[in-house]
Amino acid sequence: MSTTTVVHLLRHGEVFNPDKILYGRLPGFHLSDTGRDQAEVVAKHLADADITAVVASPLQRAQETAAPSAAAHGLEIVTEDRLIEAGNRFEGKKVAVGDGALRSPANWPLLRDPFTPSWGEPYLQIAHRMFGAVHRARILAEGHEALCVSHQLPIWTLRRFVEGKRLWHDPRKRECALASITSLVFTDTELTGLRYAEPAGASDPTTTGA
Repeated sequence: MSTTTVVHLLRHGEVFNPDKILYGRLPGFHLSDTGRDQAEVVAKHLADADITAVVASPLQRAQETAAPSAAAHGLEIVTEDRLIEAGNRFEGKKVAVGDGALRSPANWPLLRDPFTPSWGEPYLQIAHRMFGAVHRARILAEGHEALCVSHQLPIWTLRRFVEGKRLWHDPRKRECALASITSLVFTDTELTGLRYAEPAGASDPTTTGA
């Protein structure tokens, strides 16, 4: 008899980032008031889900987003380093198109290869570590549901990977809103389904920091 397990990949909520930098893996970036509200909305959305494991990136914004859902299900948060934000050499800078770091000729060599990409952690490396984290969560919640809190680019990269699409992409077209849920359905160990939901509403996919 087969076993169905669902792993929900939750992007963290909105971050307090008044300087609008790409904060990446920098410490100290916490949820804004809106972000905390989004985390609570997600917890209510998942209140009736059969969640038996809550796993989160070590970054503060992910841990804070996970907290209401973990509390609602009486669970401790399991920290998983492989769910962390993608490494990025523009971390700590403003990177809006036509503004900030992208205007400096000194940074242009970092843009030479958008396919790997040259400015950060390789897409394939992101996909592989995320898939490993998902399978750990699947094992923790076998026959039930797991919640994994991560970040926009890692979640979107994994989604493209499991859908068999090329990993380089247009960031403006990511379907991964703040506090959105990308759900992977497994039958035993085989991925057999994918769903997407935005319980906290839509948001701009190009928001810096992710």
